[in-house]
Amino acid sequence: MSQTTPNPQDQKPQDQKHQNQTEWEAAAFRRLVAHLQARTDVQNIDMMNLTGFCRNCLSRWYREAAQEHGTELSDFDARVAIYGMPYDHWKALHQSDATATQQDQFTEAIKQHD
Repeated sequence: MSQTTPNPQDQKPQDQKHQNQTEWEAAAFRRLVAHLQARTDVQNIDMMNLTGFCRNCLSRWYREAAQEHGTELSDFDARVAIYGMPYDHWKALHQSDATATQQDQFTEAIKQHD
């Protein structure tokens, strides 16, 4: 018995609404990743201090989502998906040493996320 592709017109309004939402969320995620890949001037520590997450957090969430859906994804591959290149390469090209002020801000900011 062959399996047919469901006709979008046969979908229930709730199913279509969920599909649309998922597509919008995926598009927003791809745009966020592209933005972060383009904005290499924005340091991860500044993101952590201001927002409570950084590219590494995003890559971890990406890996965890893959695992929740039955796909094993390495940290390396998840970081490549977010950084657009291996993490060590990105660090060598774009990451600067954190200043004492940034480190102090990080110490305070991280307390909010424990």
